[in-house]
Amino acid sequence: MYKFPVYQPSLKGNERKYVNDCIDTNWLSWQGRYVKEFEQGFASYINVGYASATCNATVALHLALVALGVGPDDEVIVPTLTYVASANAIIYCGAKPVFVDSLPDTWQIDPADVRRKITPKTKAIMAVHIYGHPCEMDELKTIAKENNLFLVEDAAEGFGSKYKGKYTGTFGDVSIFSFFGNKTITTGEGGMVVTNNKTIYDRVQLYKGQGLARYREYWHEVVGFNYRMTNVAAAIGLAQLERADELISKKIELARWYDELLADLPVTLHSPVGDVVHTYWMYSILTRNADERVLLRNYLKEHGVETRPVFHPVHTMPMYSGNYHPFSVAEDLGWRGINLPSYPDLSRADVEEICGVIRQYYASRV
Repeated sequence: MYKFPVYQPSLKGNERKYVNDCIDTNWLSWQGRYVKEFEQGFASYINVGYASATCNATVALHLALVALGVGPDDEVIVPTLTYVASANAIIYCGAKPVFVDSLPDTWQIDPADVRRKITPKTKAIMAVHIYGHPCEMDELKTIAKENNLFLVEDAAEGFGSKYKGKYTGTFGDVSIFSFFGNKTITTGEGGMVVTNNKTIYDRVQLYKGQGLARYREYWHEVVGFNYRMTNVAAAIGLAQLERADELISKKIELARWYDELLADLPVTLHSPVGDVVHTYWMYSILTRNADERVLLRNYLKEHGVETRPVFHPVHTMPMYSGNYHPFSVAEDLGWRGINLPSYPDLSRADVEEICGVIRQYYASRV
């Protein structure tokens, strides 16, 4: 067991009360009241028209693409520096992920590389707000509009982040969020599809529930999926949403502590760039090289501090490497990056102790 795990949820609100209510009323599946309350509360929080809860974020992304009509012979542009689910959801549709590189300062999708990768088969651009830093949404929206493409936001890691005063997940034609156990707000497993487009929302609802017709019992209009969120999960989510401002503020405060305590060490911080609010889903640093990352992570592990590597670029994985060519920025970030403990219940003293171990490591290498 680690003294400081890389993440653990903060369940200090009404989670137990709401879950017990589900049990007491026997509403455990998707039809209970908490699903609708969570969806409506979430849509209101980020100021979007429609929200549809799902059993996890990967299926939310698949559902979003299906609702847009993404299918065989289509291409979807996606950053290679992302969690593999971003690319997998494209494959589920029979479409092709087209990888692009990242920007070295924000770590987000490179709009210039997006422009280079557009072909007559391109159907959509997927902007992934990795580690809580927003993508360059103005530029991506312009590219999508100029080329008549859909813009999808994978905001699995971007809940509460803002770009020029607006929440991530409100710029695209359709967007998704994750509520996995290590996300800023959690349902254990869970996701959300959001949109301002009623037609897209109706398609999401249709495909999410086995293609069931709205006005005819047990009549199915399409081959759909069972992607619905349970009432129990939504009950946890609603309780977490009630504490969203508190949890986001604590994540930003954690980042300030880390920034201060690591400022004079030979690591690069993942700092906000531009008019954004970076919510630091994971607090991340870059070491000077890949070998140093291994040594530092091992040293932290020996001292009870759990870490994670920054995502391996998807194009380097066996199932996506058939037409391999390098993406220099993404690979550099992927081989040098470390995620440090980032959970809301960490204290200032905890962060000081973690940074003290990092300081000891570098002092031992002098």
